[in-house]
Amino acid sequence: MQRRDPLEWMWLQALDMLEKAERLNRLCFHVQRSRARIPAWEPPVDIVETLDGLHITIVLPGIAVEQVEVTLEGGMLRIAGERPAPVTPGTVQIHRLEIPYGRFERRIHLPPGRYELIESTYRQGCLALGFRKRA
Repeated sequence: MQRRDPLEWMWLQALDMLEKAERLNRLCFHVQRSRARIPAWEPPVDIVETLDGLHITIVLPGIAVEQVEVTLEGGMLRIAGERPAPVTPGTVQIHRLEIPYGRFERRIHLPPGRYELIESTYRQGCLALGFRKRA
């Protein structure tokens, strides 16, 4: 049995942790370009399919429900809106901004089938959408 160098083991563990943190950051706050070429970020979502429908939760803390647009076209669900910046650039000194601001948009290809939106609730910064499968 070969013994591993503790320094090498710690270095490999640190690299693994950095990779996981980077992957989590990309999943939660993926910066992209919207169709209008305006910088956008994508909110994280959960999608759960049941026998008779879909349940989708979109995480949007700090965003009023009135600022969220939800459209369903064919098999594509689009959630869009904007989180305004908390300050005006040039008037303050920013030390750290980790929360994404500005335009957001998330396009989700739904599983094959036809769906009808039957429920929409917004609670504690999460938009929950319930869809019924249509025949």
